[in-house]
Amino acid sequence: MARGRARSQRLTHARRGRGRDARDRREPTAGRAVGHDQHMPDLQTAPAPIPPRPDLRRRVLAGEPTIGLFISLGSAAAAEIVARAGYDWTIVDLEHGIGTEGELLGQLLAIQATPTAAVVRVVSAERMRVGRVLDLGADGLMIPRLETLADVADTVSWMRYPPPGIRGVAAGTRGAGYGTVPHPQIQALNERILGVFQVESPVAVEAADDLAALDGVDVLFVGPADLSHSMGIPGDFGHPAFAAALDRVAAAAKARGKGAGILLRDASEIPAYRDRGYDFIGIGSDAGMVMSGARSQLAAARAALA
Repeated sequence: MARGRARSQRLTHARRGRGRDARDRREPTAGRAVGHDQHMPDLQTAPAPIPPRPDLRRRVLAGEPTIGLFISLGSAAAAEIVARAGYDWTIVDLEHGIGTEGELLGQLLAIQATPTAAVVRVVSAERMRVGRVLDLGADGLMIPRLETLADVADTVSWMRYPPPGIRGVAAGTRGAGYGTVPHPQIQALNERILGVFQVESPVAVEAADDLAALDGVDVLFVGPADLSHSMGIPGDFGHPAFAAALDRVAAAAKARGKGAGILLRDASEIPAYRDRGYDFIGIGSDAGMVMSGARSQLAAARAALA
């Protein structure tokens, strides 16, 4: 009986010891809070991902030629297909495209799952619209229909966190890394957002030198259709006055170390515009590709039937 009680006591002590050992193994190490997962980063010290991706703006300001496409179908699947093709950038077109601001996030997620940058053409230059698109995580903005230096300067300020700008600070947004970017680093995002400003009227052409001088105006982008119509020569892209306007915009951009952008109908036009100094070049849109592809296939099919 005594031997049985002794054996029982030894087993009890052993179980208690194992329990203490197990609890010791679960104890947090010094300096860690109870319940803190050891795989979770310390946001105060760990390197944080800083969106948006910086590559495109760096490349543009370094004078590297880039090729892009406008996204106008409003489809996340179409946006992803285009981005997977390997374009340097896409411009999700909220001004003239089918998609709305409500569908923008899905397109950004689709594009940014690839190395292609996602720039967004806003509906109009308004502070809340500019800030909202950046908070959703756009890599840059295209701003339409501005003409004066004051208007452009105001818009640049909406694109930047204080003190250089007045963009609202919301660290929990997608554009600020969902809270992974510490407040002292928030301002670094200012240097990573590409600013593309459209030149669509004679007034904007006249102001090109002053516009290009603004920090934050990274690309002067000619809209050929709008510019030719506003000049009274709709669609006459070979007109001497139109050619002079193109040259003035490109010269202003080059003199300030900025990009000169333009939307072309076909890749065969690239050499001529590269010679003029254009290096931020858009070739059509996803909708245009669907239309041209459909027409080409149909024409081939009808020819085969004939």
